[in-house]
Amino acid sequence: MSDLYETDVLTWSERQAELLRRRAAGERVNEDEIDWLNVAAEIGDVGKSQVRAVRAHIIQALLLDLKARAWPDSRDVPHWLAETRLHRDDARDDYLASMRDKIDMAKRYRRALRGMPDTIDGQPPGPVPAECPMTLEELIAE
Repeated sequence: MSDLYETDVLTWSERQAELLRRRAAGERVNEDEIDWLNVAAEIGDVGKSQVRAVRAHIIQALLLDLKARAWPDSRDVPHWLAETRLHRDDARDDYLASMRDKIDMAKRYRRALRGMPDTIDGQPPGPVPAECPMTLEELIAE
């Protein structure tokens, strides 16, 4: 079954889910068909994936805020601010309190700073804070 995991994870996951549902319903299934090692790994990855999604929304929100600060006269500022709101909303929707210790705002901010363009419309950026100007709670607040 592990070969299928390597070659077609979609079919593998559908098959594993079917086997686990059958077993949970009390049906006897061939235990050798359940790929316990990879099932456990995938379950562990679910939470990591959720944290990565929230981190990505945070970085995008910070980057768009930075661009609006660095180029306040750009015609794109309203678009950037609207996109920032959407990324904050998505981060808020997906955020769980158990993620708090796994989200380093200083690190997310440094990543956003690295994503800043050198120029926009031929203009260099204006000054932006060197340190993250908000907490996680402030970023995801309504």
